[in-house]
Amino acid sequence: MSLATTARPAGPPPPAPGPPLAPGTRPAPGYEVLAHLDRTGWLDLYDAWSEERECRCVVKLLRPDRRGEARLAERLVREGRWLRNFTHPHLVRAYETFESPEPLVVLETLTGETLSHLIDRLPRRAAAEDVAVLGVQLCSALHYLHGQGLLHLDLKPANVVVECGHAKVLDLSTARAPGTAPPGVGTFGYMSPEQARGGALSAAADVWGIGITLYELATGQLAFDIGDTVDGTLGAAADGGDADWYPQLEEPAPPVCAHRRLPAALAAAVDGCLRPDPADRPTLPELSAALDATLRRRRRDTAGPG
Repeated sequence: MSLATTARPAGPPPPAPGPPLAPGTRPAPGYEVLAHLDRTGWLDLYDAWSEERECRCVVKLLRPDRRGEARLAERLVREGRWLRNFTHPHLVRAYETFESPEPLVVLETLTGETLSHLIDRLPRRAAAEDVAVLGVQLCSALHYLHGQGLLHLDLKPANVVVECGHAKVLDLSTARAPGTAPPGVGTFGYMSPEQARGGALSAAADVWGIGITLYELATGQLAFDIGDTVDGTLGAAADGGDADWYPQLEEPAPPVCAHRRLPAALAAAVDGCLRPDPADRPTLPELSAALDATLRRRRRDTAGPG
């Protein structure tokens, strides 16, 4: 089924978002913009200088055309408060949150690169051990989040930064407590089937997020064909997307072994995360234990007798 057969008629073009802030702009006291880093559907991210800390940081604020939307402002401030209060080695940290005159969040600058960039530039697919190590780290971060009463709901390679084998999870803008949610919470090609449908969401949705991230790292392939969408963003929204069709509701993801030979236990762990029924997926502790056992087995086999 193609997106072309289900797309809604094109409406008038959206208003231009306006230019980003120029270098030298001071978006908040003590912070100076160095460069514009990225623009999403509702946010601008800037490389900035913190005068108090004498270091670079990342400033996250609403796009000029979205600054009047109270819902988005609340969403950004909420994320900043969470990331400032949370302390985990595999979660990005927030330094400060401002609510006025314009809401913005100041985050630590992470060295390294996003997992999506790493996957694109790798000359060969990631080693099985690296896949398992990343999986254990993601399990740790999400276990911590779940202990704080939150589901991430948007885990994907673009939301993980890796440096020297150490991963940090980004972006809690879609996070919410377990419970009922509208359809389409998350990113189009990455969200779990229950996120696409809407309804009760549990920790199993984040297990899916780990699985789909490890699948892409292990194989270099998307688990689902997302057609002509850009970065899987069609239908992504904290309050429900508007896509008419989701590939993850059509059929299961192909098994990992369809793209690449992996140790059987590792392949089974990744495939288990992507079972359509949330009840059939492993729990986070079960997944972490399976990945850790895979690592121990590989290290023992590599060491050999002696």
